[in-house]
Amino acid sequence: MAITRWDPFRDVLSLQNRMNSIFQEFNRGDGDVMSTAAFVPPVDVYEDEHKVVLKLEVPGMKESDLDIQLENNVLTVKGERKFEKEEKEENFHRIERRYGSFYRSFTIPNTVNADSVKANYDAGVLKIELEKRAEAKPKQIKVQVGGPQSLDTGKKDVKTAA
Repeated sequence: MAITRWDPFRDVLSLQNRMNSIFQEFNRGDGDVMSTAAFVPPVDVYEDEHKVVLKLEVPGMKESDLDIQLENNVLTVKGERKFEKEEKEENFHRIERRYGSFYRSFTIPNTVNADSVKANYDAGVLKIELEKRAEAKPKQIKVQVGGPQSLDTGKKDVKTAA
């Protein structure tokens, strides 16, 4: 019987090779829109009792480069940030900003009224407000303090003589 030396990193390297092959297959994919996105703008999503709000950071874009659609409770935001080429591209020392197309989709709850969607673009932030339906908004119920005597039963107090 031969003695083999145990290498604790052999399994880790094997796992890393498998993961690399999975990601390579994913990148070769079928041309899916998500795999071709050049950048993914960050988004904040919050809600209150009246609306659901999404804020996407897309600085340097024109509002005509943005496409917003709501269909079957899926809100889709697409756009493209174009690189303005200058005549002397070789003078760039560093290009860190992302350019190209992006695609974001969000599942919207059934409580949203699809007919009252508002979008506003200001200072590089796209704000989308989705109003909630009236039946989905919380209702305030007033609670009366006191026992059954405080309720009007329609009976009059009868005084008895002793």
